[in-house]
Order: sequence, then structure tokens, then C-alpha cells
Amino acid sequence: MVKILVLYYSSYGHIETMATAVAEGARAASATVALKRVPEIVPEAVAIKAGYKRDQHASIATVAELPDYDAIVIGTPTRFGNMAAQMKNFLDQAGGIWARDALVGRIGSVFTSTGSQHGGQESTILATHTVLLHLGMVIAGLPYSFKGQMRMDEITGGSPYGASTLADDGNGGDRRPSANELEGARFQGRHVAELAAALVAGRARVGEIA
Repeated sequence: MVKILVLYYSSYGHIETMATAVAEGARAASATVALKRVPEIVPEAVAIKAGYKRDQHASIATVAELPDYDAIVIGTPTRFGNMAAQMKNFLDQAGGIWARDALVGRIGSVFTSTGSQHGGQESTILATHTVLLHLGMVIAGLPYSFKGQMRMDEITGGSPYGASTLADDGNGGDRRPSANELEGARFQGRHVAELAAALVAGRARVGEIA
């Protein structure tokens, strides 16, 4: 059974909700899933003033545990078209893992949340892909076999790069992930788990032949 880490950062709970859906999808493909988050680096007083969702139950991940997984699915909100500083701070501590080639050949995948439709969803995912590629990971997105990303009858996140959601309702209010966006997140989790299982089985088969 493959081991999947859904690793996320969430300020207001949108990515937390999407991460839970990604984990559900991976479990549906019979993977063992750990749902964890990266540490908050914003001062507590600032987080309280900004209304951050501080009651998140996922445990805090460590950089050292990353090689324990066959696949890592990263969830991060956008910050000016890039990943949140909290996630970048965590990944910037993976130099030792990079030096040991410890994540080479593992599956990596990304999902995101933006305030608006054109707030940097694709650039955030692609920028995060760059880090995963430097670590030697094999990138998995959200394939077009998830037909929900082509819907035109409603405003929705989702692209071939990864699942996504929109956090603003267009009037400055809070919009939660839609049913279609959550289904995209589940699809991505299941897709990553199936790819990881195929890779693990393939490597075992190659080992037997050798």
C-alpha cells in the first residue's frame, strides 16, 4: 500500500477543506494517507487580527519525514501569484533531502486557492512545480479526464495543472470550495495515489527482473 502525504498551508480554511478532499480521493484508491500542515510563521497577534483559522486539527509536518512517502501533494494559497511564504519556508529547509536525492522519482502534485478567478492559480501551481522538479519529483496534475474543469455553467477552479478553488464571492465575502472543486480535489488525490501505486509496483518488477 503506497503512502501519500497531503501537505498544506491554509490561512482561512479553503486549502484545509481542499486538502481533506484530496486525502479522501487518495484513500479511495487504497493509499495510506497522512494529512499534515506546515508551521505558521506569522506572529500570533497578526494571525488573530487577520482572522486566520487557527483551529486546524492536522498535525505539523517535519521536513525530515518527506522521504517516508511515495507521493506528496502540496496545497498552498497564492500570494502574489506564488506559493505562500509558510510553504516556501518549509520547502527551503529541504536542502539536506535534495543533497541525498531522497525524493527523486517520487510523485509530486499541487493544488491551490486564490481570491479571484485570475488571481494566480496557474502561476502558483507552476511555481511550486519548479521546487518539486529541483527535488527530482515526477509531476502529476489534474488530467482532463476530470471533466469538471471544463464546465462553463458555473464559476469554478480546476485546470490541468491541479485542483483549485476561489476564496472570494466577488463582493468581498467568503466563498467556500464548490462541490465541483472538491470533486476535482478528490480526483487529483485518487490520480496521484494510482500513479504512485503503479510506480512502486513497476520498480518492484524491475528489481525482480534484474
